[in-house]
Amino acid sequence: MTTKRSYSVLIDQLKDAGLRPTRQRLALAKLLFEGGNHHFTAEQLHAKAMDAEVRVSLATVYNTLHQFNDAGLLREVVVEAGRSYFDTNMDDHHHFYVEGSGELRDVDRDDVVLSTLPSAPEGMKVSRVDVIIRLDDAKD
Repeated sequence: MTTKRSYSVLIDQLKDAGLRPTRQRLALAKLLFEGGNHHFTAEQLHAKAMDAEVRVSLATVYNTLHQFNDAGLLREVVVEAGRSYFDTNMDDHHHFYVEGSGELRDVDRDDVVLSTLPSAPEGMKVSRVDVIIRLDDAKD
C-alpha cells in the first residue's frame, strides 16, 4: 500500500531531478523504486504496469525510462544491440548477464579487479567502467 508520504518522497525525487511529477511518471517511479533495487527492460516494466492496472503505453514507458536515466535516477545497462536494462542501483557495480534467460544480476565492484585501463583520448576522461560478465548455463 502506498501512503501519501511515499508519494511525497517520489514527487520530491522527480522535482529534484528536474522532472515534472506527472501521474504516469509517479506510477512508474513507484513500480521502479519500491522494494529495493531492480533491473527492468522497458517491456518488463510495461507488463508490471499493466498488472498493477497502470494504463500507460510502451512508448511512454520507454520515454520515462530514458528521462529517468538522463536525470540520474537510474542507469541504462546495454547488454547487446537493441537490448537494454534499467538499473535502480546507482552504486558503482558491475553485472552478470545470463544469456539463456536474459537475467541481469549485480556484481559488487570490489569483486572485479582491473589492473590497468587504456588512456582516454585527448580531451576526454573516463567517467565510469562497466563490466558485464556473460554467463551460459553450466550444463552445456
